[in-house]
Amino acid sequence: MVSLLNKRYQLEEPLGRGGMAVVYKGRDLMLERTVAIKVLRAGFANNPAFRERFRQEAKAAANLSHPNIVTIHDFGIDQGRIFIVMEYVPGVTLKEYIEKRGQVSIARGIALAIQACAGIGYAHRAGLVHCDVKPQNMLVTPDRRLKVTDFGIARALAAIHPDERSQVVWGSPQYFSPEQASGRPPSPASDVYSLGVTFYEMFTGRLPFEAESSAELARLHRQATPPPPRRFRPDLDENLNRIIMKVLSKEPSARYRTADQLGRVLVTFSQRRSEPLAAASAPANVTAPPQPVASPPPTTAAPPKRDPLDVDWGTALLGLLAVLAVGGLAPFWLYIYFSLAR
Repeated sequence: MVSLLNKRYQLEEPLGRGGMAVVYKGRDLMLERTVAIKVLRAGFANNPAFRERFRQEAKAAANLSHPNIVTIHDFGIDQGRIFIVMEYVPGVTLKEYIEKRGQVSIARGIALAIQACAGIGYAHRAGLVHCDVKPQNMLVTPDRRLKVTDFGIARALAAIHPDERSQVVWGSPQYFSPEQASGRPPSPASDVYSLGVTFYEMFTGRLPFEAESSAELARLHRQATPPPPRRFRPDLDENLNRIIMKVLSKEPSARYRTADQLGRVLVTFSQRRSEPLAAASAPANVTAPPQPVASPPPTTAAPPKRDPLDVDWGTALLGLLAVLAVGGLAPFWLYIYFSLAR
């Protein structure tokens, strides 16, 4: 195996391996940064239809910029191998996270589920359907941030002629939607179904359907009703149980139409679930702060009533002096009058 791709990307240690590809931790020698490099198995590069479809899907996925989606930096072909260069995300896959814990706690599982819906919902708004939603394609960082990866690869694999497909190309039958299992084209509601299978496994530690062959799994997804998650997780809230069962409906129209819708339902569930806890944790002796009392509107004061016995003696004296002054002039005017009359 070559250790340098396109004279730029240095392959280091393998991070994961599957039937379709190997993911390596690598180094971008030009930009001097750590990256993840997915190298598809030999033979894919020889198929012109797949090469063109892979180029289109990688280009579309590279335009997705969201904190819950692994960023694609580059893709190419070197020495007969198709590779894709992605953001390096430290941590484990959600599948490994589930296997380590058996059953994820309700609070932690809801937080991861909301992040998965946010990333896939963003892709749905951009017109992209993932087509291969499963916990193996979700990465969980040490601080529990979830990122979805591998957008478009399943759609590119669909370009291969049917007689060239293998079981790994067929997809992941444990997480397939009924319409995908029937050979019908997937839609955003198909991703929602696969999210439901993922959440079922996250909360119960097991898959809703198990069988020895992919054909039997496809039949179960098309026809069988899965056992309610509460059968395996009695402490699971009944509302969350109903949400998961609704998502696993056979008909796409009976599910939530997009991951965004499912995400909003989970956010509402999380908020309602935390309200009783917040109320119960409040101290019992805490009382509501006193409300300010409104001041009465200002009123106009009535003029004080005068006491009839309250005499203003200063004014009365001045009045008396005026009367005496006028009265004292009366004899003078009478004298003038009679003197002129003679």
